[in-house]
Amino acid sequence: MRPTAPLILAAAATVLAAGSLTACSSGSDSDPDTVKVAYNRSTDNKIRFKDKHFQSVKEQFEKEHPGKKVKLVPIQAPDNDYATKAQQMMRSPKTAPDLVYEDTFRINSDIKAGYLRPLDPYLAKWDTWDRFVDSAKTAAKAEDGRTYGVPDGTDTRGLWFNKEIFAKAGLPADWRPENWDELLDAARTVKRKVPGVIPLNVYTGKGPGEAAVMQGFEMLLYGTGADPLYDATAKKWVAGGKGFKDALGFVESVYGEKLGPDPSDALDPNIGTKVATELFPEGKLAISLDGSWMGQNWINGGPRAWPEWETTLGQAPMPTQHGQAPGKVSMSGGWAWAIPQKAKNPDLAWEFIETLQTARNAATWDVVGAQIAVREDVARDPAYLRSMPGIEFFTALVDHTHYRPALPVYPQVSTAIGEAMEKVTTGDGSPGSAAKEYDEQLRTIVGDAVVGG
Repeated sequence: MRPTAPLILAAAATVLAAGSLTACSSGSDSDPDTVKVAYNRSTDNKIRFKDKHFQSVKEQFEKEHPGKKVKLVPIQAPDNDYATKAQQMMRSPKTAPDLVYEDTFRINSDIKAGYLRPLDPYLAKWDTWDRFVDSAKTAAKAEDGRTYGVPDGTDTRGLWFNKEIFAKAGLPADWRPENWDELLDAARTVKRKVPGVIPLNVYTGKGPGEAAVMQGFEMLLYGTGADPLYDATAKKWVAGGKGFKDALGFVESVYGEKLGPDPSDALDPNIGTKVATELFPEGKLAISLDGSWMGQNWINGGPRAWPEWETTLGQAPMPTQHGQAPGKVSMSGGWAWAIPQKAKNPDLAWEFIETLQTARNAATWDVVGAQIAVREDVARDPAYLRSMPGIEFFTALVDHTHYRPALPVYPQVSTAIGEAMEKVTTGDGSPGSAAKEYDEQLRTIVGDAVVGG
């Protein structure tokens, strides 16, 4: 399973970590002909696809812009520490890069801190912006209505299911549940007709962190109605009302009816790895609410070779609660290119973004980075469409996807949701009582900025 970014920046830990990060110094000098580009490098020395891709784009840019140079500033660190180092660099004009790779999950925090500049003047003159799907454009848009980053890819989520297990259960190979009841009924059928198999995995609880909250709970919650978590118009968080309780009720059904993994496994932080490398390949799991990247685990030197996965597994959209329009739901994350407020060469940085985002470079990046395209032209590119089985299915979900409220308090809200999920998973609380406790925590976190309840 693709690791999600850690949610909480612990001040003491990050101060200590910052001193040990591996990065090429951006230096205090400012050359008007050099654009400095900061990005995250994997802590796994074997994974260097970003270095190779960005080096290729650097060479292209320098060839097309005689006299101009690109200085790549790779920061080798876990996501949390990378964010801390990038923020430290952006605080001073002496160290600020001209371009920085931002997790859209954190971008609003950096906007609020004054680290980034709006890109609207550039976007207004850039015809390519019209090729980006609307849902992706919102990923880097702030509460002030301005856009601070250009996304270069995303991920989506849906239902993976084992067609061989389905055949034994008498379920169709082209299964497409139209609502939550049909999804649960399929899981109950598997339990009844194929004993010894886990019918349905829905990530849950505090241990799996954002995998449970975003990939489990919010995939349910966003299928219950409009503005189910944060009302952007009112700029207030939504209390745990009916949709919230219904989503918890679904989780309660999965674990209360023993349709999911044993709670001791479900609450383990490593459950995602177990699903990808053991439960699915060994035919022990029928359905999982999971991400577009799952295939990476089984091909191209992934952790568990499983060439049969392409024919064994099927994909289906996650339905809305009652099948109401648009009928399906997905959640997405992703990264974007942003220009720091204290960048010395913002115009040159924008020109580098344009080179990064030529149709060819954008498609190449989505292929090598196992990203889901956020541009209509890239989504039609033959190389992209051949990059991984199931890519067309998961790309189509971009039109129905949602992004988490990328606000500074979201990590605390997420923790409260994880706790509510865990209570119903273990049977220590009902959906109603867990939602009530969530409301209390929400008001402690955001004060009066709450609607409903």
